[in-house]
Formats: sequence, structure tokens, C-alpha cells
Amino acid sequence: MFAEPDDPAVTDRMRAARAMACTALGVTAPSLQARSGTREAWGWRGRSLGGSVLGPYGLGWLRVVHSPVEKANGKLWTGPEEAERLVGPQVPRPRLHLVREWAEGQNAYRAELYEHVEGRAVSPTPALTEAPGLTAAWWSGLRTALGRLSAVRTERAAVRQAYLDRAMPKYLAFLPGPVPTVPPAWSTAHGDLHWANLTGPQLAILDWEGWGTAPAGYDAALLHAYSLAVPEAAQRVRKELSGALASDAGRFAELVVITELLQSAERGDNLELVPALRQRAGEIGNSTGVGRAG
Repeated sequence: MFAEPDDPAVTDRMRAARAMACTALGVTAPSLQARSGTREAWGWRGRSLGGSVLGPYGLGWLRVVHSPVEKANGKLWTGPEEAERLVGPQVPRPRLHLVREWAEGQNAYRAELYEHVEGRAVSPTPALTEAPGLTAAWWSGLRTALGRLSAVRTERAAVRQAYLDRAMPKYLAFLPGPVPTVPPAWSTAHGDLHWANLTGPQLAILDWEGWGTAPAGYDAALLHAYSLAVPEAAQRVRKELSGALASDAGRFAELVVITELLQSAERGDNLELVPALRQRAGEIGNSTGVGRAG
């Protein structure tokens, strides 16, 4: 989850859209005005707004997404429905019940009603600020889920080769020697596997809008990058997901993720991770395998 947007116009518009979605889907929700006991789950820069609701399927979760009308038909727009259709139930996630779409002027909205899942997000933010203390069973479940997801056949792309060719040399230019841009392998990934998209103590993987093919090991690499501010947690990720990370493919995936997060830092995101990201890229660059100088 992210902080409530600073722009009151965005918060008012999204709360109004959520109220409209409640009516369209026949669900009820607490007042969206800030008050004790009311919990809103905001997406990046107010792009989405979620919260608990009660309706025809019992307790559930309503997520409302905004997009400019001209962009309301791309990968992010259709991801949840395609995940519901193509990703098997062995990958733990909230099932999608209903979808409604509408437009108001230049603003398009999409309301998604999900089943209720046990547990809460491991972290309120994508990056960890403290070790999460998850069980061995939780980690085993995550390994199994990522393994099953990697084998899902899809034409969706979470990361594209054209982006790697363009961005990796630019954002990893501080590394000595040439920067590789071609992954050793590709597989299917969630695409946004950070700590606010994982629940505990019972595992569920949230937010499936951006899933698709990516360099093999991408999900593990992303989770590791978002753990770097807590060395204990980063070490645990490396241990538990070593099958994905301790290889040339895994090290390359780390460089891909570091590229993306360094780019996002230019927009003011993930600034606290930048020193650790640059340090980790240097460690990979000085090691054998993917990312070695020269």
C-alpha cells in the first residue's frame, strides 16, 4: 500500500468512484471519509483505492482502478481477469468475483470485487522496514507458488527485451565493463512481488495486474531488492529463494530489478533503497556469472 495522495482532487475523485462501484456491484463499505476504524488501501500515486466490503459473496475486497481513457485497455487493465482465467488455484491469491468498467470524461475506472483472504499484508509498504518473522511453511508455500506460476503459458509480458536493451546500460553505467542485457532464460512472473502484495501468516499473493513473462528469477529478485534495507530479511530471502537467485539467471534478474528501481528513484520513489541497490549491483558485477565486468 501507499500513502494517501497529496492532491485532494485525486482522493475525492477516487472515493466518489469507489462509492459508485459499491452501488454497481451491490456491496456496502464503511464511510470513505478518514475516521477511526476506516482503512483505505491506496495504490501508487492514487491510481487505485481498495477496502473491505460486504455483499453478495459475503465479506470481500473492492478495488477501484483509474486510468486515462486512452490507456484503459492495456496489460495492467486486463491482468486480474487474465490471471483468474489462466493461473491455477494452486497459486494462492484472492479469487476475482465481479468486474465493472465505466468512464467519465477522460477518466476510465475499473471496479474489481475479490474474495476475502485471511491474513494481512506482510508490510504496509513495498519495502521492508523490519524483519517480517515468517514461518518455514510460509516460505515453502511461496517457493511452490512461484514455481507453479513460472510454468504458466501466457503471451503477456511483465518485462520486455526492448526495455532491457534501453535501460540496463543507462542505469547500470556505474558498473565496470559492458552491461549484459539478454536474460539467460525467461519465465512467467507475478511482476510486482513486494511485501505489500504478500499476506501472512497465511500466504496469498495480491495484485495481479502486471503479471507476465520476465527474466527467470524476476519475482525472487524483486522481493530481495525490497528487503535490502533490512539485511536480516534480505539474507532470509537469499536463503529461502536460493533456487531462483543463486544462478546466472538469478543474478541477471537482480540487475534487471535494480535497473527498474533506480529508474523509479528518478521519479522520487524508493530513494531509501538507492545506496543498497547500487552496492548490490556492484557485488554482482564483481562476482562470477551474470553481471561480471568485461
